[in-house]
Amino acid sequence: MKGKFIVFEGIDGSGKTTQLKLLGEKLTALGCPVLYTREPGGTRVGELVRELLLNPQHGELVPRAEALLYAAARAQHVEQIILPALKKGTVVLCDRFLDSSLAYQGFGRGLDLSLLEQINRVATAGLVPDQVLLLDFCCDYGVDRISRSGRSADRIEREDREFHRRVRAGYLALAARDPRRYRVIDANRSIARVHCDLIKAVEGVLDALSTGNNRP
Repeated sequence: MKGKFIVFEGIDGSGKTTQLKLLGEKLTALGCPVLYTREPGGTRVGELVRELLLNPQHGELVPRAEALLYAAARAQHVEQIILPALKKGTVVLCDRFLDSSLAYQGFGRGLDLSLLEQINRVATAGLVPDQVLLLDFCCDYGVDRISRSGRSADRIEREDREFHRRVRAGYLALAARDPRRYRVIDANRSIARVHCDLIKAVEGVLDALSTGNNRP
């Protein structure tokens, strides 16, 4: 049985990591093999690129270079981690994927979307998520949540609020143009309520997994 590829998207501070882990626990309870991963990162090379991209010391990175670095890490991630896991029947839960590049480097930085899509068709080898879960969250709350966490904000998180507002608007625009693949979930609520809606959003994927696991 081929695995399923589920991606979590949203602005910084939207709760993606928490909800990804909760869904993973639900899938594990159903007997599904689960792989947790993230972008940029997921591989040794990807984690090195992540450090470069998110380190505030590298503020001189221009948008085109930033986009190409994300794509390079993604290519390694897809080839080394995601595709092999899917072939084994694993459910891959990924914190960010292609749509992050479109939202952040496209809508946020102002790079041409068609150019970004062209670069990432190569990076992803044509891989498309089975489901994209967009946790829609107020930009101001996201910045405040990061501040309250006690950790230092990374290079992207340090962008001004207007940048994050453009990113959020970009995500919503991406979801509107592909409603079959996207599920938009209001993340401005309690963890439990968001999780409940998220489970409902992936019912089709869960049903497919259940059917596949019951085949002789």
